[in-house]
Amino acid sequence: MSSYLPWCFRACLDCVQGPSFTEATYYKRMRNEPAVKLDVNKTGSDVIILKEGERICGTGSALCTAPLVQNKSYWQVDIQQTGSWCVGLATTECGLNEAPPRKGFWGMNEKGELISNGEVVGKTEKIVEEGDSIGLTYDHLELKFYVNGDPLTDVVTNVRGKVFPAVFVDESAILDARFSDFSKPPPKDFSEILLEQTIL
Repeated sequence: MSSYLPWCFRACLDCVQGPSFTEATYYKRMRNEPAVKLDVNKTGSDVIILKEGERICGTGSALCTAPLVQNKSYWQVDIQQTGSWCVGLATTECGLNEAPPRKGFWGMNEKGELISNGEVVGKTEKIVEEGDSIGLTYDHLELKFYVNGDPLTDVVTNVRGKVFPAVFVDESAILDARFSDFSKPPPKDFSEILLEQTIL
């Protein structure tokens, strides 16, 4: 009984003030982990996710951990190494192993082609190169793109269903997805992706 009392007191204290000193490193690491990142459970079978859910390489697609439920979302993708890639939005029905993704995907690829549910609907003249940053905004009407902070005139519309930010890579492409701490600020009225419970 006497050995049970200190354990009970420690458990109550940990509950009130957080983990004890012996668990402080784990607690700190847990609290600093980004809430929104690339989801290791929603990837193609040959995709590799690194840098705490920020970097994607290999072959296939990865979805973000949070669907877009807020009115005006912004995120950013940095091209670390060129190859074949697509950035945009996808449903969970999107073929994560398809190269490139088709049905259930809306976005832009390395050729500047704009894709709506697997069909090419336009092409931008802006060439995206290694080292460039692509900003994406979505307001439930239009998916817009910004290269190094400059808006592209073409947009993708007719996005349907519950969508997640999605990134596809192939042919040695390496991309970093940023959901906070952006190198280029979001456009006016847009903000980083919020989790559903944060919005409520």
